[in-house]
Amino acid sequence: MRNVVDVLTGNLILNLAIMAWAVAQILKMILVVITKRKLDWHYIMSSGGMPSSHSAFVCACAAATGYMYGWSSPLFSIAAVLAIVVMYDAANVRKAAGEQAKILNYIMEHWSEMKPAIFGKELKELLGHTPFQVLMGGLLGVAIGLVGAWLWASPYAPTT
Repeated sequence: MRNVVDVLTGNLILNLAIMAWAVAQILKMILVVITKRKLDWHYIMSSGGMPSSHSAFVCACAAATGYMYGWSSPLFSIAAVLAIVVMYDAANVRKAAGEQAKILNYIMEHWSEMKPAIFGKELKELLGHTPFQVLMGGLLGVAIGLVGAWLWASPYAPTT
């Protein structure tokens, strides 16, 4: 199954992370179709929403790294720390920025007098995630990372 590794990047861990991101983005679009009854292609590349593609991406990387190199390896530690930082950022910092954008958009919408030129463009409100969205993205990433590494890494796993 070497050809599976050669798809996209030639690196199984990176391929699995990209696959987790893509699956999360597709699921996000499907959920928007189900909940809003409307097909909006912008969600295929957008940030925010359910599940978190950022969390899926980094968790697939960490899970595949742990599976292939060992759960106590320095490589897994680095991947896990990166995943935790990204997930914290997705659920807190970017979520707060999205909430601020909502307030600013409300102010701009209701500013009846003189609108300065800077208020011409609406700010993006869907930047971050709820903790549940981050958790679901993380679980998706872990599942794809572990299953993919289990399926395709065995003959190529380095000896540690």
